[in-house]
Amino acid sequence: MAGGGEGGVGRVKAGSRPPWVGLAAAVWVQVAAGSAYVFPLYSHAVREALGYNQKALTMLGVANDVGENVGLVPGVLANRLPPWLILAIGSACAFFGFGTVWLAVTKTVAMPYWVLWIALCIGTNSSAWLGTAALVTNMRNFPLSRGTVAGLIKGYVAVSAAVYTETFNGMLQNSPANLLLLLALGIPTACIVVMYFVRPCTPSLDEDNATEHSHFVFTQISSVVLGVYLMVATILGDTLKLSATITYLLFGIMIVLLLSPLAIPIKMTLYPSKPKGEKASTIVPSYSTDSLSGADQENSEPLLRGSSRTLLNGTNDSDEATDVDLLLAEGEGAVNLKKRRGPRRGDDFTFGEALVKADFWLLFIVYFCGVGTGVTALNNLAQIGIAAGANDTTILLCLFGFCNFVGRILGGSVSEYFVRSRMLPRPFWMMCTQVIMVVTFLLFATGLHSLIYVSTTLLGICYGVQFAVMIPTVSELFGLKDFGLMYNFMLLVNPLGAFFFSALLAGYIYDKEAAKQHPGVLEASNCFGPDCFRVTFYVCAMVCCCGILVSVFFIARIKPVYQMLYASGSFRHPRHHQLLH
Repeated sequence: MAGGGEGGVGRVKAGSRPPWVGLAAAVWVQVAAGSAYVFPLYSHAVREALGYNQKALTMLGVANDVGENVGLVPGVLANRLPPWLILAIGSACAFFGFGTVWLAVTKTVAMPYWVLWIALCIGTNSSAWLGTAALVTNMRNFPLSRGTVAGLIKGYVAVSAAVYTETFNGMLQNSPANLLLLLALGIPTACIVVMYFVRPCTPSLDEDNATEHSHFVFTQISSVVLGVYLMVATILGDTLKLSATITYLLFGIMIVLLLSPLAIPIKMTLYPSKPKGEKASTIVPSYSTDSLSGADQENSEPLLRGSSRTLLNGTNDSDEATDVDLLLAEGEGAVNLKKRRGPRRGDDFTFGEALVKADFWLLFIVYFCGVGTGVTALNNLAQIGIAAGANDTTILLCLFGFCNFVGRILGGSVSEYFVRSRMLPRPFWMMCTQVIMVVTFLLFATGLHSLIYVSTTLLGICYGVQFAVMIPTVSELFGLKDFGLMYNFMLLVNPLGAFFFSALLAGYIYDKEAAKQHPGVLEASNCFGPDCFRVTFYVCAMVCCCGILVSVFFIARIKPVYQMLYASGSFRHPRHHQLLH
């Protein structure tokens, strides 16, 4: 895409072909972009090969989260560079980052700890570059279906953990070194193969097209089928001794399911539909190079300029806009509008204006309590499984990845239904999931092998819901003017939670208990039993309890705003809550 014109505004140069090939290619990009989710698959090998204690290992988990969630740089450059170049930069990050970790684990090259920390951070930062290129391009290619495209692509990122796990079990013989080599070489290879197809195409502008809707439904169903299949295949591989032939067959079926989105462009090529006459009301959007801001490992969201009450469907009804203004003013409780200064909740805020608002920090605290504690369990999932007696922990990662995918889908669709039908504020579901997380952490604290899979399932769903609900909440309360920056600021919760709860707390307690179990042993040792993480999970449960209390206060504050925004049963904002699920 090229910038030009006054103020850096330019039009995207689009090809003449339909955008479905690019969406199918983006599936592979997003699966590759899930590299940050597989840290538990090789973290144990890093610990044993290099002799690190648990605290040092959890600090590497912090590097994993920092690299995954700091996406401001690719978000800014994505507005100035073509998608193929963004993919190339992400590929280089994966090659040098994971390649360096592979050299360390195989003991090919001895390197200090700080080099390994930076290398892992660079490697996982490839997720941000890949996710930005795929998501931004496809949301521009489907300007009237941004919400569907965003949810679909994010879903494949969540499923990617299970894809890597199945590959790790079936094709890599459970070798962490081989997995790191796959990340270093496989991610660049996949990007090189598909980078030609991930580019601006003729935008799809017919929102009433039933055929297009059916195409999206097919792609969503295929993603769910892929997730279910991966779960079943992983369980079979974990419980049964499968022959090499069966293993290759299962892997081949997975590849076919990943290729299933290509069925749409193939069908459109073999059976082209008759062109319909243009609708007089259809307005072809002009995409500004300044219209996107901020990105993460898997989630680059469009930033639409202008008032958040400007309709995106090509209409501009001044009476409707006036009604929404009045409703928002009533929801804010404003008696004398002239005395108010600055934007109201629901207007477009700048980042600086949002920072001084209590609602911004209340949402940050609620999200921190839920996701910050959840990432602690994710980063230590392998050690948690070993402590509970689960020798093969790969199934735990696969289970978490699938449930994270389910949570993202449910978080978006369920909150969307109730906010429209009951005007129920979306953070209500963050509060509900944190109630479940309190119970989940108490189940983890028992250290029972029989409960580890149930706990992982519940945690994965709750983790996904928290993420899916936070995104539209930010946009509804503070608009889209600086949404990218606000959204990426919220994502800092992940590395902050990993540092405080995982590195400082979990790592310290784990090493202390391991030292008790192996007195006199100087090198790092494994810890077994519930005492390894019991105190950590108690603390996480208490933090979630605090999050529940803050959620109650937060929901009470924003309930009038939601009642006004959705008083008519539909969101008359520019559908940005639909874009962001």
